[in-house]
Amino acid sequence: MDLKRTTAALVAAGSMLAGTAAFADNMGQMGTGQMGHMKMGRDMGRDTMMHGMMMGRFGGPVYNGPPALAVTASLVSAGGGPSNYSTATALTSMVGKNLVNGEVKKLSKQYGASATTMWLKTFDFAVHDSLKIATAAGVKLPAPAMSGKKLAASLVSAGTWSKDGTFQIEYLLDKAVTHKIHVQVMNDIDREPGLGKKADLDYHRISNQAFYDLAQALGATSVKLAPIH
Repeated sequence: MDLKRTTAALVAAGSMLAGTAAFADNMGQMGTGQMGHMKMGRDMGRDTMMHGMMMGRFGGPVYNGPPALAVTASLVSAGGGPSNYSTATALTSMVGKNLVNGEVKKLSKQYGASATTMWLKTFDFAVHDSLKIATAAGVKLPAPAMSGKKLAASLVSAGTWSKDGTFQIEYLLDKAVTHKIHVQVMNDIDREPGLGKKADLDYHRISNQAFYDLAQALGATSVKLAPIH
């Protein structure tokens, strides 16, 4: 992918963030039943249209624009590259060992050690599976464009709605690899031995919490926590 196309993808991603402002009003119009499934962490099983807005399986708005491949490439590089990607390595590269260890300890207390370990395993699988699908489709990642806290802040920003300030991992994943690939990866997680639907749900729940915590650590205190967490 050349520089012009990569820049266009990033601009489109930013435009989509601004374009989702109406979703905040839709949230206020939802009934208690609709809000309830998000608070309880329910997997809707498929994309669902709510008040004219297409929603993902886990409550986040669907992004159908081009992927921000420069950010994706930077994350993969931070994690050790396509063949050796590790979410723990990526996080440590971005914000340091002490912060990551503290967050893992906090998440383990909140969700349980086994669920937190499974979250990291599922995150690793999701990245490897996304890269496999993208490669098969002829997608080539550009050179990494950022690292460290700048990359961490870019990931938080890409997954945060511009109007209400809520971070949604579904929104970030759509931007990272396209909504189509994100859906395929979720289906693969559901079918993968040793993972499954519970791991998929926890992957989204814990990621929402972890990226919210990351935002706070980076000083982005206006970022809000998603209902599914």
